[in-house]
This record gives sequence, structure tokens and C-alpha cells, in this order.
Amino acid sequence: MRTDFDPQNLPRRDFYKLLNSLVVPRPIAWVSSRSAEGVDNLAPHSFFTVASVSPPIVQFTSVGVKDTVRNILETGDFVVNFAPESLFLEVNATGTDFGPEESEFDRAGLTREPSATVAAMRVAESPAAIECRLHSTLSMGDCTLVFGEVTHVAVSSAVLDGEHPLIDKLRPLSRLGLDEWGTIGEVREIKRIRASDWPREFRPREH
Repeated sequence: MRTDFDPQNLPRRDFYKLLNSLVVPRPIAWVSSRSAEGVDNLAPHSFFTVASVSPPIVQFTSVGVKDTVRNILETGDFVVNFAPESLFLEVNATGTDFGPEESEFDRAGLTREPSATVAAMRVAESPAAIECRLHSTLSMGDCTLVFGEVTHVAVSSAVLDGEHPLIDKLRPLSRLGLDEWGTIGEVREIKRIRASDWPREFRPREH
């Protein structure tokens, strides 16, 4: 037995909460940007993914037009800072709706670090930063999709094994439903099966 939900019959906010509780876990783009007046903004966005491999483009979605989107349209660049478990309180605090004249760096007690290729500042306490130049935006309903071409990536050596970032060192945060957040939990490893290696008798688990 299932319960059916029709977006036409539910208030917008209720259906939004339903989707947020089912599309999980969601990685967090902790986006730093700078306004035309020079105010450094920092905000978490939990609709975030890689949009293209070549050229390298990442994408996040802003629900409504927020300071982040306005700044990026004004200046043309931004940084996606990695959101680790150790900065849980700070990441959450930067989601507060401060006015555009206030910097979340200052309110959350975070340190600015100059970027290598863009004007937006990096979060010094974050273990990794993805610097981006604005590629394009796409308006969709009440949201703005922001696409950024990656110009530089800086990763703390402490979380690397050679050139490979270690998941147990990064300790990523993710968003779940309601006010719930996720941590790394159990990590399982399995290789993808090539068609040439497909077993004669594939036995999925019995339900």
C-alpha cells in the first residue's frame, strides 16, 4: 500500500518539504560570493551537483533570488567551499537571512582566504574549495540554476592520499528532510560490473 501525493492538491511548501525528504542525501554547496560593493557573502545551498565533466562545470540551485545569485550576476564568479562535519554549526549559521550589507564570514566567525583565480573569498577553515566563473544561469519556476565553470580547485594536503581526497578525512555533511542533516555514516565499496563480467546467474537479495 502507498500514499499518493499530487502537487496540484498540496500547498507549495508542503510539497517542497516532501521532495526534500525523499531526494536525500543532498550534498551542500557552501557558496561564497562578493557583492559589487565588496561585501563577502557565504550561504549553503543543498541542490548541488556536477553539471559537466569537460568543460568542468558545477551547478547549484537557489530557491528564490538570494544575495548569492545577485552577487554572482554582478561580479561573475563564486567559490563552492566544502562543507565538513567539523563546521556543522558554522554551515548552518550562514543560512541565516542576514541583510546584504552583512557578511556571514564575520557573523559565523570564519576566516577569509584569497582565491587563486576569482575575486570571491574562500573559507580558510574548509578543507577544499572549487573556484568558479559564471557560465550561465537558468530560471526555472521560482528557482535559479547557477552554472559555474571550474577555474581552480584547492584541497588541503591533510585530506589527500596523493591526489585523491579521502572521504574519511573530508567527512562531508549532507542535507536530509526537515531540519535533519547527514554525516558520512557507513562507507561501502563495490565495483561496477562490466557486461563482459556479468555472472551467468545474478542472484539479487530476496525480498
